[in-house]
Amino acid sequence: MPSQSTTTPIPVNKLSRIFSLIKQSISGNAVDYTQGSIRKAVILLAIPMVLEMCMESVFAVVDIFFVSHLGKHATSIVGLTESVITIVYSLAIGISMAATAMVARRIGEKDPAAATKAGMQAIFVSLGITLLVSIPGFIFSADILRLMGAEEAAIQSGVGYTHIIMGGSLVIMLLFLINGIFRGAGDAMMAMKSLWLANITIPYWFRQLDCTIEIGCTNGP
Repeated sequence: MPSQSTTTPIPVNKLSRIFSLIKQSISGNAVDYTQGSIRKAVILLAIPMVLEMCMESVFAVVDIFFVSHLGKHATSIVGLTESVITIVYSLAIGISMAATAMVARRIGEKDPAAATKAGMQAIFVSLGITLLVSIPGFIFSADILRLMGAEEAAIQSGVGYTHIIMGGSLVIMLLFLINGIFRGAGDAMMAMKSLWLANITIPYWFRQLDCTIEIGCTNGP
C-alpha cells in the first residue's frame, strides 16, 4: 500500500509560548537582556524593529500617493529631494548605530548614568553634523535641484519643499538617533512608538498646512 504523508501539528504549548513571546515583546515591559537566553532576547528586540520598518515603508508609499495628485512637477521635486536627503538618512543611520552600541554597552555594565551621557553626546554630535548639511542645503536648494536635472518650472514651484526638507533635516536626524538610543537601552517598544508617532503626526500637520508645505506653492491641491 502507498504510504500516506502526514503533517505533524504544532503542539498547543509551543503556540502558546510563541504568542506569549510576541505579547511580551510589544508590551513594553522592562527586560534585562544581559540575563537569560540570547535567542529570546534577539526575538524580543526584533519584533518591534520589524513593525517599525513596516510603518516606514507605508509612510513612503502614502507620501508619494498624496504628492502625485499635485502634478508631475510635484512628483519630480519630491523624488529629487528624497534622493539628496538620502545623505542625511545615511548620516543619521550611522550615528544612531554608534549611539545604540555605546548606550547598550553602558546599560550592559549596569551604568545608566553613563548611558545617559553617551546618548546626550550623540545628540550634540548629530546637531553639529546636521547644521553642516542643512544650512548649505537650504541656501543652495534651487542649485541642487538644477544640478539633479529638474525643469525650471518645477524648480520655481517646488523649491519651497526642498527648503523645508533640507532646513528641517534635524528632525530626521533626531528621529533616527532617539530611536537608536531607546533601542540601545533595551526599550525597542518605545523606539517603535516614537517612529510610529513621528510618521503619523508629521504627514498630518504637513497636510493641514496644505500645498504650501507639501510642495512649496500657494494654492491647495
